[in-house]
Amino acid sequence: MSTDLGMPRVRPAHGVGNIVEREPFPQYAGRELGNEQLRANLGRATSTIRAKRAAVVGELDDWEALRDAGSAIKAATMANLPALLEQFEANVIARGGVVHWARDADEANRIVEQLATQYAPVLPNGRREVVKVKSMATQEMGMNEYLEGVGIDAFETDLAELIVQLGHDTPSHILVPAIHRNRREIREIFLAEMTDIDPELSDDPKLLAAAARTHLRRKFLAAKVAVSGANFGIADTGTLTVVESEGNGRMCLTLPETLITVMGIEKLLPTYTDLEVFLQLLPRSSTGERMNPYTSMWTGVTPGDGPQNVHVILMDNGRTAALADEDGRSALHCIRCSACLNVCPVYSRTGGHAYGSTYPGPIGAILSPLLTGVEQGENGSLPYASSLCGACYDVCPVKINIPEILVHLRGKDVEARKEAGTLKGQLDTALKGAQWMMSDGRRMAAAERALPLGSLFAGRDRKFSKLPGIAGAWTSSRDIPAPPTESFHTWWKKRQTNDGNPGTRKEQP
Repeated sequence: MSTDLGMPRVRPAHGVGNIVEREPFPQYAGRELGNEQLRANLGRATSTIRAKRAAVVGELDDWEALRDAGSAIKAATMANLPALLEQFEANVIARGGVVHWARDADEANRIVEQLATQYAPVLPNGRREVVKVKSMATQEMGMNEYLEGVGIDAFETDLAELIVQLGHDTPSHILVPAIHRNRREIREIFLAEMTDIDPELSDDPKLLAAAARTHLRRKFLAAKVAVSGANFGIADTGTLTVVESEGNGRMCLTLPETLITVMGIEKLLPTYTDLEVFLQLLPRSSTGERMNPYTSMWTGVTPGDGPQNVHVILMDNGRTAALADEDGRSALHCIRCSACLNVCPVYSRTGGHAYGSTYPGPIGAILSPLLTGVEQGENGSLPYASSLCGACYDVCPVKINIPEILVHLRGKDVEARKEAGTLKGQLDTALKGAQWMMSDGRRMAAAERALPLGSLFAGRDRKFSKLPGIAGAWTSSRDIPAPPTESFHTWWKKRQTNDGNPGTRKEQP
């Protein structure tokens, strides 16, 4: 732990679209396994969410049919995405909105900067301010950090995101960004970072929420510009949708004069009626609720009501590359519910920061490498951050076969490293040696008889924790048990009877 608050070791950068140097998952996760406070926080939170989800899903007799429908709608959307994007753009423009296209995170950030500079006034401190609705897309862009560098302060209004921001931290969960914090830690963060707070504030959750509400109310009433993401965009109407549980989103989407929405191009749905399916799947899978407390929808500009300057940024940032991967493109079906994180045994023991990406957990292990390429940065290690148990596939509301895509991406990583020369020589040598040994029965038998000698080099726990060469890729994340003290053939011969019939123990005279 880096401080007496129990803060995890936060990586120097946290993104997808911008490739950064960071510690590989195995090394970072290995340290976090010893963080008992983190594991306790994660265990309590994820078990509570799992139980709530199971209860509300169990109420629906047609849950599997809903999952099938969601998967089919998403697959049809991806198959017709270019035409649907053009339809969506035309409908937004027809209703008074402005559409911008961003090829990557840098371009999206520059567009937000230009719009915020145009619409947000300069304050006495010489800076500009915008308020934010919780958004994975803007986290993916690194928008807050980018804007800070150009004189614009972006204030998070979601409670968990506010905790992360005030704690100079990064999110560790898609739905509950501050899941790695407990209420004592949150109280200390509030006391350290909020100037308008009672110094005698307790760690009662209700009082903590009230303190945050008072702090944010001033921001809502003063803000001229808001930035949001979008859970869904509707192609045939140009409608945007945000679902949330606290009401902060509703404040950001209605009070400011200017609203800037950043939406990944995969968030589209073809028709307004398709939304019915996803407004049942999403709340049950994410928060364990039958419906979200706040579902906000807006279509362009309504004169005299709500924001009068409505801008939509359609961001690619690697999505067309993911779409081109036939075996991995279904990762773009993700509706960011985080159900896969809550059941993942790897995530629950390492936490979200270990993934080093905006998208942690099982979905991050496939989505991040697909957006950037497994050969970029340390994303090549993420497909190995899984036991392939399949729990993520079982709970995914749109039936993304995450284990299958993980295996596909592992194969791509191996091929990329072979082409780069980092594995080719070792693999060729190992395979040729195995071919020579296995092509002759006598050589195979000799190797088997020699195998028990390996137990002499195992540790006291009779395990190999670190091996050289290509075998080191295996022992970097798991132990190999020492071989048995005798080979199978030797053991079998001892069990033969005097007349040569196998299968019974030889009787002693």
